[in-house]
Amino acid sequence: MSAASSLASRRMLAAGAVFGAAALPAPAADHDRCSRPKVEISAVQYDSPGRDDRSNRSLNREWMELTNTTHHSVNLDGWTLEDEFGHTYTFDHYRLAGRATVRIHTGLGRGTRTDLHQDRRHYVWNNDSDTATLRNDRDRLIDRESWGHHRGGRH
Repeated sequence: MSAASSLASRRMLAAGAVFGAAALPAPAADHDRCSRPKVEISAVQYDSPGRDDRSNRSLNREWMELTNTTHHSVNLDGWTLEDEFGHTYTFDHYRLAGRATVRIHTGLGRGTRTDLHQDRRHYVWNNDSDTATLRNDRDRLIDRESWGHHRGGRH
């Protein structure tokens, strides 16, 4: 076989391999990745460590974390975080960077890029059971996290 025909054969094999790979169905994991929310409730501290004395320090030890799972920033302006009893926090002029996490504290404080505050004087998240619901500015469900007797139950 000549060098020219050998080169032509290798090119045809390489082209066939590329075409064949492109024609194969994507694995199920790829479809799951597309359906994952861009922003998710990633951690919850619903039982403030120490005494529940409603001090600002204790209130701020109760928090909810949201994580942006994409590489692109997400504008959270108008999004809401709500408990079962309708206590609602609305995000105001906040953009969550790609692959970033923000912690939303219950008590009073100054907001930063990584920490926001609901500016409440009472606890929001119940220690025994509760459900946190995250909705976008169009009131669409983005994520939900439950604990206590509701876990895995009512959503």
